[in-house]
This record gives sequence, C-alpha cells and structure tokens, in this order.
Amino acid sequence: MFEAKSMLFIYVETPLHAGTGRGLGAVDLPIQRERTTGYPIVQASSLKGRLRAASDPNLNPQVRLTKAEHLAIFGPETGNASDYAGALSTGDARILLFPVRSLAGVFAWTTSMYALQRFARDCALAGMTPPDLNDLSAPAGGNAVVGEDTSLKAGGMVVLEEFSYSPQTHAKVAELGRWIAEQALPGSYTYWKRELPKKLVILPDNDFRDFVLYGTEVQTHIKLDPDKKTVQSGALWTTESLPVDTLLYAPLMATKSRANGVNLSGQQVLAKVKGLGLVYTQLGGDETTGQGMVALRFSDGGGQ
Repeated sequence: MFEAKSMLFIYVETPLHAGTGRGLGAVDLPIQRERTTGYPIVQASSLKGRLRAASDPNLNPQVRLTKAEHLAIFGPETGNASDYAGALSTGDARILLFPVRSLAGVFAWTTSMYALQRFARDCALAGMTPPDLNDLSAPAGGNAVVGEDTSLKAGGMVVLEEFSYSPQTHAKVAELGRWIAEQALPGSYTYWKRELPKKLVILPDNDFRDFVLYGTEVQTHIKLDPDKKTVQSGALWTTESLPVDTLLYAPLMATKSRANGVNLSGQQVLAKVKGLGLVYTQLGGDETTGQGMVALRFSDGGGQ
C-alpha cells in the first residue's frame, strides 16, 4: 500500500523527444503517445530511469544518498531485479499545457476540459487540491474559454495557428492559471508565472487533441558525404519532439522500503527524492545536441 504521494511537474525547455522507435507514418521517429487519445506522454519507465540515473551517487557524487538507499528507492540493478522491488512508483508524464502559436500574445498555453479533469483526478491521487472545475464546461466548436485579463485577443478573436475562436471569458481560467503557475513552475520563473494566467486558453476537446497531434515540432536530419557535401543515400530522416514551453506532470507514490538493511517509510522515500535538488535534468534522445532539457518541480504531496 502506498504510504506517501506527490506530483512531479516537468517543464520543457528544449525540444523533447521521448521516442518509440521507427514509425509507420510521415514522421520517421515519432514521440510516445497514449493509444486512445493520441496525447503525448513520457512513459513511466523512461521517467523513472532518468530519475534513477540522476540520483545515482556513483554517477553524481553530490547526491545525498547512500548507495544502499538509492537501490532501496529505485530497486536493485538489473541482474538482481528479482531480489526486491523499489519503493518509488512513477506514473506516466501526461500533458497538461501545450504551447500553440498565437496571433496575439506570441503563443498560448492550450488545454481542454478532458485534460484538466484528468489532471484533477491525478491531483486527488497525489494529495493535491486544484481549483474547483465544476463552474467550467468544455466550449462548443469555434469557441475558446480565456481569462478576463487575457493577452490572446486579436480583433475580438483568439487566433491560434490558422484557426479563429470566439473568446468566452471566465474568472476561473485566471484562477486556474495562477494555481498552476504557483504549483508547477520553478521559483525562478517569475515572468512565466505572471504570464501563464493571461495566456491560458481552454479549447474544445477535439481541437486540443488535433493540436497535440499535429502541432508538435518536426526536425529534419541529414548526413552529408564528407567529400561531396551532398546528402548520403538513406541518410534523411525526421524526428518529432514536444515543443518548448510544454508542461507535463507525473504522479509519484512511495511505499516503505523493501531492501534488507534499509528502513525507510514512504514519506521518507519521497522526502529523499525531493531532497536530491533535481531542478533540471535531461529526458529523451539527442542529449548531445541539447535536446530534452526540462525543469522539475516537486509538489507537496499527502499521505494515506
């Protein structure tokens, strides 16, 4: 039984490619997605593996964990995986806010009622209480819900990419934006915390799905022949990435440790993970070209 719960927020600072291998569509290397919704995700195994590597005292001497504590929290090495399970359970990182180019305000942080309601459900699991969403409802097609102080209106409309929406103002949007900014964004993001309530927009569920399906960043890669300086045969491919300013979240849960000689409660496990000081890390591929840099923010979770 889980003894402690928390939420990890992940803010994308450089394009993030958490891939699935070769794709069958127009993009050669697509990102991970949910089967039913098509929403982008970072699978729990990828996220937990990154946290494990970033907190390994053998790889990072500044980490305030003993090797025994590290193995108790994240589980033994692969060769001894059957000895016991790790105490930390990590959920998939799911989409909460997706940036879309806007005619006014440069870009908008888009979301939908489906994404928000699922986030609220996961918050309850993690012991958090977001603003009540009962006053909000999914906008009809061609409409978008924005805050009263929105910066996204252009000529009385909200224009995202080539699509126009009739804005419907609601005070709850700004309240929700302020709450997300305070809970999810790192403390140093002063400008972004101020801007998020004004750039937040709730779209119809279908429109949000289409943006996260077709509004990702696609990078074209080539390999040049060193002598001819032309593209080598078969060396042209495309890679899909989540764009900068995407916001993801993942629930974290912990049990008491199962390793012999290490006695940690679930609350102590989460406290040690939060105490690692992981403010930035790298997720996904293309690490050597600066891709996948993300800012991390751990929430204050609850107990059982």
